[in-house]
Amino acid sequence: MIDISVREAPSPPLFERGEGSCRPAVPNEPFLRVDNIQGNVLAGFNKDFQTLLFLRITSPKDFRQWLADVVPFVATTAEVLAFNRLFKEIRRRRKVDSGTVKATWINIAFSYKGIARLAPKTAGQFKDEAFRAGLRERSESLGDPTRGDGSPESWVVGGPDNEADVVLIVASDDERDLLSEVERLEVSLYTPRAEGGKILSSGAKIVHKEFGAVLPPPLRGHEHFGFLDGVSQPGLRGRVSEDPRDVLTLRQEPGEDGQPANPDRGKPGQDLLWPGEFVFGYSGQDPKAKSITCEGPNSLKPHGKPIAPEWASDGSYLVFRRLRQRVPEFHAFLEAQAAEAGISSELLGAKLVGRFKQGAPIMRTQVDDPHLGNNDCANNDFEFSGEEEEEARTRGAVHGRGGLSLVQDQQGCPHHQATLPHPALDDCLCERSPEPEPDPHGLVCPIAAHIRKVYPRDDPGRVHGETGEVTTQTHRLLRRGIPFGPPYRSDVPPDQDHYERGLLFLAYQTSIEEQFEFVQRQWANRADFEEGPEEDRHPGHDLIIGQSHEPGGKRRFALRIEQDGQVEERTIETTEQWVIPTGGGYFFAPSIRALHELATGQAS
Repeated sequence: MIDISVREAPSPPLFERGEGSCRPAVPNEPFLRVDNIQGNVLAGFNKDFQTLLFLRITSPKDFRQWLADVVPFVATTAEVLAFNRLFKEIRRRRKVDSGTVKATWINIAFSYKGIARLAPKTAGQFKDEAFRAGLRERSESLGDPTRGDGSPESWVVGGPDNEADVVLIVASDDERDLLSEVERLEVSLYTPRAEGGKILSSGAKIVHKEFGAVLPPPLRGHEHFGFLDGVSQPGLRGRVSEDPRDVLTLRQEPGEDGQPANPDRGKPGQDLLWPGEFVFGYSGQDPKAKSITCEGPNSLKPHGKPIAPEWASDGSYLVFRRLRQRVPEFHAFLEAQAAEAGISSELLGAKLVGRFKQGAPIMRTQVDDPHLGNNDCANNDFEFSGEEEEEARTRGAVHGRGGLSLVQDQQGCPHHQATLPHPALDDCLCERSPEPEPDPHGLVCPIAAHIRKVYPRDDPGRVHGETGEVTTQTHRLLRRGIPFGPPYRSDVPPDQDHYERGLLFLAYQTSIEEQFEFVQRQWANRADFEEGPEEDRHPGHDLIIGQSHEPGGKRRFALRIEQDGQVEERTIETTEQWVIPTGGGYFFAPSIRALHELATGQAS
């Protein structure tokens, strides 16, 4: 589901408590330069309150000086990770969020035009066509409306007259602290400075400001439609210090019969990916391998030639989308369609999303189960086709079943050897629940369900015959979004509800074309597939975020309903949209070192 990303930020324990299978030695995994990578990329801010400030550069020379003053305040992954560890350590011991420690963070990213103004000689070395063109130019190809509501002409930011060169992300645990930091930045932007007898401006102006906040109870951790969010985030390989056991993402999946945990997964169902999928300068996934564990090419030079300037190392592309949600209209649609199908609106909503509102995946239960939904060790622990498990066994490994021996798959990719003693960090290990049954034909979870569309897992043959678990992992995103606007109140008539609400979608990656745009175009928007069994080639659109190019914007959704031992196939058709794009932009979040170079002109 469109996410809030407050659940799965990788955060190992603050203090070493001895060896354990959740902290295996991984000397073959890269050392992540966490003091150089911006903090929201890998660690995730995970704050209750955020403000996004969108700037336009009016004077590159003056802006460089302003940027130089701001860079020391830009949070690093090392800083955010240390805070997250401390915060979780205190919460673990006290059992509540006590407010003992608080932090306010700043990160910054630039559009292609913004970088071209600061580094005109090297900006052209960015080869991602989507980044160079910008979201507004690409919106029609993503299925966005071309006129009227949702079209770029109506966007509050990122449209023809309000494109931004820079976005500042300010995040805090406390709303007053957030407002204070935003005010400090605004003053620095608009108050002239004197230097050497000259009056200097910041060289930039604010073109738009957005405020986001986690929804209050009982919707905390949910999005505006009411579904628990931020459940399925990728795990990342890599170490955050020279200690070979100081991993970014804990290996929390236990084995069987006292065997060590699976070192190729974080929580159950959370595959570990190579960091080059999200940060430049590291190895990514190998899309040609037989196993997702295989290390691929360097993300900065995937084909031997750089696809971005050398100074882009440790940086990441940032996609921003302002998505308005039409909450009462969505609920009314569910009620009407559920009544026609003879099922509950709760079950139909779960079929469309892939989860019930409390987070329980429909692959594991047919009723809304809050305990299951809130259990991070079970709510993401499922596959769709079940083929990955069998393939793993044929390679001599048992993915998802515990220890892996040091064997080689057909590509000669060595698996990690699990030789650690029994875990000493019992509180960080998950109790693995029973496996759900495979669902290759979408009888339980429809093939067009949102969570299945945007992350097909081991589902094969959905775009072409070579798709599957390995290639799917090359299209993942690190999502960092947060809701905006007040929750919808059902006691307020729709014609009296004048508030906008929705999601400030933020996601990091190293290829906008092959990650964000691929997911939207090839999976969410695609009603038919070229490959796969004939009965599965017409699943329909993702009715949550998918858009249609068909006349009138008609979208369809195929589902199978089992009642009294009989399976009924139904197709829902609608021209309604409940998630409307109202702004956005493509940006690049440079490393701390690169920010200094942009500020001093060295990146040019």
